[in-house]
Amino acid sequence: QVQLVESGGGLVQAGGSLRLSCAASGRPFSSYDMGWFRQAPGKEREFVAGIIWIGALTTIADSVRGRFTISRDNAKNTVYLQMNSLKPEDTAVYSCAARFSGARVYDYWGQGTQVSVSS
Repeated sequence: QVQLVESGGGLVQAGGSLRLSCAASGRPFSSYDMGWFRQAPGKEREFVAGIIWIGALTTIADSVRGRFTISRDNAKNTVYLQMNSLKPEDTAVYSCAARFSGARVYDYWGQGTQVSVSS
């Protein structure tokens, strides 16, 4: 089992920045690929960013490319999502997820953290 706890959400004005953190515990963190997802009210959950276990390869959704950056610190068992130039449409609950390296499905999910961007 892997336990994931997100933090860093909040209310910010458009154009501002936030950094989300996701602390992992349980299995060896470095064995897992990590991802960030978000779900806005009335919308389906969407992929935001992913990073493989060694951190050398990242994937960013088109909607946030150039504004969001994903990174990880395996020594701290933590993955980050740096969000810059935030827009009101970025408002959502952001959740981190983990999957064993190479797996297709994310098996473990955090409880989510609310990000609200005012115009």
